[in-house]
Amino acid sequence: MLKAYLQEGRIEAGCDEAGRGCLAGPVFAAAVILPPDFKDERINDSKKLNANQRKEARQIVEEHAIAWAVAQYSPAEIDEHNIFRSSYFAMHRAIDELDTTPEFLLIDGKFFIEYPGIEHNCIIKGDGKYMSIAAAGILAKTHRDEHMQQLHQEFPEYQWITNQGYPTKAHREAIKKYGATIHHRQSFRLLPHDEQGSLF
Repeated sequence: MLKAYLQEGRIEAGCDEAGRGCLAGPVFAAAVILPPDFKDERINDSKKLNANQRKEARQIVEEHAIAWAVAQYSPAEIDEHNIFRSSYFAMHRAIDELDTTPEFLLIDGKFFIEYPGIEHNCIIKGDGKYMSIAAAGILAKTHRDEHMQQLHQEFPEYQWITNQGYPTKAHREAIKKYGATIHHRQSFRLLPHDEQGSLF
């Protein structure tokens, strides 16, 4: 069972992102405030859950959370700000959208850009340690997967419905054959240098 909170008596929001390593699509982030007495073994690191388990866990989080929000940073914004800053700014957007203002932030990972007025603690592999971070990871992952499934309907040749924009061999082969779309991150190396050519 993951930990319910870092310090008792505070309103803590867990924050996590999804899609940082993708070649296409936005980076998504979520912020979740869970009740201090919340316990559910089905909430875990999203990478340890299959698609059906993530779907079930998402429903649990959205039904029981005190507040939750999901936000995104577009490929164009990623190209402008870089993926690391974009993932943190997406977290900021999610925090902005919470109905309840947290007193403290639990951030998955090693780094973060400070959110004005709210202290934070970065926790390496936090989605496997704290329930609120795991919940945020589940929401970010499932909402992003849905978004990529929608984009797949417009660009089926890239198979985003199965690779979600990650740099799989099939995805890169499609980029090589069809070029890049407006949903690809131009600042990323979409193909090896010897195959790059003109993608747009």
